[in-house]
Amino acid sequence: MKEFFKSNILWFIGISVGLIAGYLYWNFYGCTESCAITSSPRNSTLYGGLMGGLFFSLFKKEKKK
Repeated sequence: MKEFFKSNILWFIGISVGLIAGYLYWNFYGCTESCAITSSPRNSTLYGGLMGGLFFSLFKKEKKK
C-alpha cells in the first residue's frame, strides 16, 4: 500500500488541487442556468479533480528498464 501511494503521489496531489480549483471556479465564475459543467458545485469540483489528476500525471517520470 505504501508503495502504491509513493508511486502515485503526483496524481493524488493533482486531484486535490483540481478539486479545490474546481470548487473555487464554481464559487466565483460558475453560472446558474444552462452551463453543463459549472452549473452545480458537484460537477465543477469533479471535473476539476479529473483535470488536475490528468495534468499532474504528465510530470511523472517513468523508470528506465
